[in-house]
Amino acid sequence: MTALAVEALDELADGTKAGAFPLIRGDLHLTYDQIGLLISAPLLIGGLLELPFGLVAGSGSRRHRLVLAGGVLLAGSLAAVASASGFWFLLAALIAFFPASGAFVGLTQAALMDADPGRQQERMAAWNLAGSAGAVAGPSLVAVVLSAGGTWRAAYVLVAGAAVVTVAVTAVAGPASLAGGTAKAEANTASQEDMESERPSLKAALKAIRRGDVARWLILLQVIDLLLDVFTGYLGVYLVDVARVSPALAAVGVAISLGAGLAGDALFVLVSGRVSGQAALRASACVAAICYPAFLLVPALGVKFVLLGLLNIATACWYPVIQAGLYGSLPGQSGIAVFWSSAAGIAGSAGPFLVGVLAQQAGLGPAMWCLTLAPAAVLMLGKIKRSIDD
Repeated sequence: MTALAVEALDELADGTKAGAFPLIRGDLHLTYDQIGLLISAPLLIGGLLELPFGLVAGSGSRRHRLVLAGGVLLAGSLAAVASASGFWFLLAALIAFFPASGAFVGLTQAALMDADPGRQQERMAAWNLAGSAGAVAGPSLVAVVLSAGGTWRAAYVLVAGAAVVTVAVTAVAGPASLAGGTAKAEANTASQEDMESERPSLKAALKAIRRGDVARWLILLQVIDLLLDVFTGYLGVYLVDVARVSPALAAVGVAISLGAGLAGDALFVLVSGRVSGQAALRASACVAAICYPAFLLVPALGVKFVLLGLLNIATACWYPVIQAGLYGSLPGQSGIAVFWSSAAGIAGSAGPFLVGVLAQQAGLGPAMWCLTLAPAAVLMLGKIKRSIDD
């Protein structure tokens, strides 16, 4: 499915960056201040640039053209990273990547959700699985390239090439390819094309955010990220600085985390059509509320790794269920969902920075306890029923 290939490519690029970043830092002689700017500036500036996409894209062929434009820019930004010779050029390339991803990936997700409103949870589960596979493949690609005598630049060239192929396939297949390929999805896509002159307005977006269910889904999307991307980002450093393991064993811990997440995504794809989103969220939050504090408290490394695996399997359902819930709370208004997701993401980008500030003041160990906010927030989801269970 073309849409899933788009998501896998996006996460492949992110995984490649994670695997190559220590090499990029050494090659370009980056300071800690520059590293911080490379992480935060693309999130903030890129998020602002991609903010209007959901409102201006419309649907059907018009949205497909913006998807393709984003894909071309994404491939170009990856090639630019591969050729970066200094900090400022690298920063510009990473900033360009984020709005490109917003158009290419975010609008593709919206098309996938529009195509079959009755199966949004299942489709988001498959989407998440494709992304996890790409994320795991990224560091593996870097390792393979390095073992073959290549450099991080060669790995980025390969990812840029994969982006070109994905954009070409998307262009040839047409708008219906983003809908999932079923007859029902294609019929819905055709219906969208008939109405593509109607685009969501800022007034409609402001009206939507005043609904409690929409605002809560958006808040939850940012809070759960504390125990997803933020936790993953700090995991290696935590294992070295707090758990006092070697960098090699810390890498094993990160690999266990990613691998367990991939296994959890695959498991949820199998069961997503047979369990309610609310039940999945409550059960997984209970498991996470036990496993995460235990992970922080137990000293034995083997037990830590087991708990780490259980934690990532449990939380695999969070993003697909909550993101599907957001789309379900805005039926027929996927553009508004994309708009507010981008806006919430700008605010959520402060999360990693705030954890870092607290770690600088109180230590990384105490700072990691803040991430327990994620399962606590998910356990409060009982107030929101309509968009999951209907």
